[in-house]
Amino acid sequence: MAAFSSISPASEPLTVMGAGLVGSLLSLYLARRGHPVQVFERRADPRRAGFQEGRSINLALSDRGWRALEGVGVADDIRQVGIPMYCRVMHDAHGQLTQQPYGQDGQAIYSVNRGHLNRRLLDLAEAQPQVRLQFGQQCLGIDLKKQELHLLDAATQQEHTEPYTRLFGTDGAFSAVRGALQKTDRYDYSQQYLEYGYKELTIEAGPGGAWQLEKNALHIWPRGQYLMIALPNLDGSFNCTLFFPYEGPESFAALQTPADVVAFFGRVFPDAVPLMPALTEEFFTHPTGSLVTIRCFPWKYDDVLLLGDASHAIVPFYGQGMNAGFEDCSVLNQLLDQHGDTAWPAIFAEFQAQRKPNTDAMADLAVYNFVEMRDRVADPRFLLQKKIEAKISAQYPGRWTPLYSQVTFSHTPYAEAWTAGQRQDAIMARLMPHIQAEADFDRPEVQALVEQEMAAR
Repeated sequence: MAAFSSISPASEPLTVMGAGLVGSLLSLYLARRGHPVQVFERRADPRRAGFQEGRSINLALSDRGWRALEGVGVADDIRQVGIPMYCRVMHDAHGQLTQQPYGQDGQAIYSVNRGHLNRRLLDLAEAQPQVRLQFGQQCLGIDLKKQELHLLDAATQQEHTEPYTRLFGTDGAFSAVRGALQKTDRYDYSQQYLEYGYKELTIEAGPGGAWQLEKNALHIWPRGQYLMIALPNLDGSFNCTLFFPYEGPESFAALQTPADVVAFFGRVFPDAVPLMPALTEEFFTHPTGSLVTIRCFPWKYDDVLLLGDASHAIVPFYGQGMNAGFEDCSVLNQLLDQHGDTAWPAIFAEFQAQRKPNTDAMADLAVYNFVEMRDRVADPRFLLQKKIEAKISAQYPGRWTPLYSQVTFSHTPYAEAWTAGQRQDAIMARLMPHIQAEADFDRPEVQALVEQEMAAR
């Protein structure tokens, strides 16, 4: 493979391992700064005919992700493959619906198909003359001392080595780059699995590609110990995800036959079943995915840096996995602006110091939101509390921003948002015993309590 020609230190060649969402966006950022970027990806090119998508789970793109996309001028391109979702729509066991807005009027998260987004980012990256994308390149190992990658070419089945100057590991939750770092001295690593898996299913489009549920919403079927969600697709279908225990009386282990699946879904998700004609086929042919939180430290080693899921994989219940990875890219770019493109040791150290506490907080938030989506969004008291929080936010603008809005519609560091959210939860625990209906908020004694709580913050 051809070497890059002689260039200045400010535009030294860089290597990215992984051409998924974060890797393709990172390569755009680095190329826009003038760096030649070599990108290696284990999978085949997802834009080529016959590619089998490994995960079809839809993603929720929110403000942090949009800012990262705007940083390389591609947000408008991506909006073409996104659908705004302004609220949650909860479906109870009888098919009755309730709504909860995500934020203020006009605020939305965007449903984006992972495959569509990845293909669009790869097209945009490949349009940069400095970017070289190479697919079918499995990383067998890394010599950190020699700064060499040991790769296997899927097409030729030939092993080869490639040198690197700086290496960015964006190769996902089971990162080969992180695997090399884990062999270094005193490396901390943990992985925690939920006792739940997920299964991808489909709500079909109606006649003429019509959406059979409210298009601009994220739909949730909360059922206490498990849940199903649905996000809209551009073709009128919805991508559904069942989050379900592996074991137990209601679990993947308990649904062994098509009759089991039909009976269970008919009882638990009765309004969805008529919209899912391929239910049993998909249930038994689609793989069951696992849900893991990965933490590690350090994220850097000499001239190697981890970003995205390689350093902080989280469960998907806050819709922030992709957004956090994209924010990694924009934070790294800000540090390059501050320090210049040759101060890599300082940049890597500061990046790690900034991002590690925030992504740890986001991991906790994601599990916290799983319980909320699974159990609490079906609780009338919880929905009343959310309405009261919105009233406090309107009464004290700038002094009370709901936790969800801090995470989703702001750029407040995740750790700060989580700390503020815990304080808010404590305040609401003291206020809600005095509130039985929305109108109670205006009672003088409740207003006095609210004022007292706000004064004490």
